[in-house]
Amino acid sequence: MKAIRLEWFKLRRKRVLLTVLLILTAEMAWAFMAAGTSFSRNPGLAGWEPLIATVSSMNGLFWPILAAICVSRICDMEHKGNTWKLLAALSVKRGALYAAKFAAASAILLGVCLLQALAVAAFGLIQPIGEPVPLLLLVRLVAGTAIATLAVIALQQWLSLAVKNQAFALTVGLVGGFIGLTADLFPQCVSRLFVWAYYTGLSPVSQLYADDTLRFAVRDAGTSWPAMAALLAAGIGIYAVGSFHVSRQER
Repeated sequence: MKAIRLEWFKLRRKRVLLTVLLILTAEMAWAFMAAGTSFSRNPGLAGWEPLIATVSSMNGLFWPILAAICVSRICDMEHKGNTWKLLAALSVKRGALYAAKFAAASAILLGVCLLQALAVAAFGLIQPIGEPVPLLLLVRLVAGTAIATLAVIALQQWLSLAVKNQAFALTVGLVGGFIGLTADLFPQCVSRLFVWAYYTGLSPVSQLYADDTLRFAVRDAGTSWPAMAALLAAGIGIYAVGSFHVSRQER
């Protein structure tokens, strides 16, 4: 708890939350503009499924970058301030510091994840959908986004703390955004190797092309559990390896 309070104290003037909210605003504006245009041109296709599928697709592009920026700003203060030895002198273990940074980044991004779900619900209510808010689909959207984000945070934090130059970690985030956006174009056996692909892979709504027509289908919740469990296990593994590596590094 001491290390976590220390992280929140250090974040007071970093404006991490403001940066994350600005990126989320840009994403939601793009997603809602695309969905609104589609609904106005094809009123018969207006529905929650296309809206959620659009947001999931945008998440694949924006959230790897969003996570990379958030984690980089949280971790970069240790490199710039060269505080590793100072914290060691204060009896703050590197493992505890690593966990505190992960907790801080997770709290910020999971909170933003819930905020996104509320924004989707609000936008859907003002559109001519004519259906009640699908709470189960929104819960599945939040769950899939959250699990994918935790795995991405684990990877980005390892890179941000292991490599002093944050350009490397941010470049990985940009590459992750490209992979997340194009993940559905790869065979499933290939896309599952990348943590960023699960933003669309765990979406409760899939996009299908049939007879030159784009259709949306709700995925069976049972089919997502194995992928969620595998990604969660991968995230725990990445976190454990990253914590061990950073704790053993010479500073």
